[in-house]
Amino acid sequence: MFVAVAAFSLMDALLKLFAAHYPPIQVTAIRALASLPFLLVPLWYRGRLAELRPQRIGLHLLRGALGILMLVTFIMALRDASLSSVYSLYMSAPLLIAVLAALLLKEKVDVGRWLAIVVGLIGVLIILQPRPDGLPLLAGLTAALSALCYAFAAITARILTRSEKSPAIVFTFLLIIALVAGAIAMPNWIPIRDTDWWLIVAAGGFGAAGQHYITEAFRHAPAAVVAPVEYTALLWGIAIDWAAWSLWPNSTVLGGAALVIAAGIYVAWREQRP
Repeated sequence: MFVAVAAFSLMDALLKLFAAHYPPIQVTAIRALASLPFLLVPLWYRGRLAELRPQRIGLHLLRGALGILMLVTFIMALRDASLSSVYSLYMSAPLLIAVLAALLLKEKVDVGRWLAIVVGLIGVLIILQPRPDGLPLLAGLTAALSALCYAFAAITARILTRSEKSPAIVFTFLLIIALVAGAIAMPNWIPIRDTDWWLIVAAGGFGAAGQHYITEAFRHAPAAVVAPVEYTALLWGIAIDWAAWSLWPNSTVLGGAALVIAAGIYVAWREQRP
């Protein structure tokens, strides 16, 4: 999960660059298309293409639809806000996963964890409160919606790992996003600039690595335990913002993020107790 978060953070920085020049739905299609070769070529070389065959088509389609909405709203947020600000809201995803795991997977969530979830959501509200130097409201709302879609997609991945191989889960997810988002973007498609092709290849590599390792993480541990490692993304976001755009998150964003992260760590700790 740590490797997945690092890869996704570097990919997100590239998506933020793309969002300044291309529509969000086109960036979504590019992100999926760029990752497919990195998944298919190694499997073809090893003679494992048969592992791409999906079993539960309906659940794959649902996860693909969630993925499209997740990526479009995330890219919209990145276009108007810093990585660290968007990640601060995204830190609520593990708490949302814990809630959904209790409701949909019947995983036990005790009173202490429910209280922690409430504290974490208060942190989200602190981050969203309007300030002249704070997170733009539209960017905050789209980031929050993206985090919710991510939580649902993570739960569907958890269910799929019971019957599907990781390549099938990753391939079907990327293929659905590429086809649907590409079809929607095609009427208003903006030609790719020559200087962006190498960035697209890099984004594809980071995305494929992140997708593979996050799927493996959810295969080997309960959702509420794996998901809090996502918090390391905030450190990546702060570092990338500072290095690439000379930006630093304000105290309100950091304060709200601290509440969200503390709540998530508590939830993970309680989950691991016998």
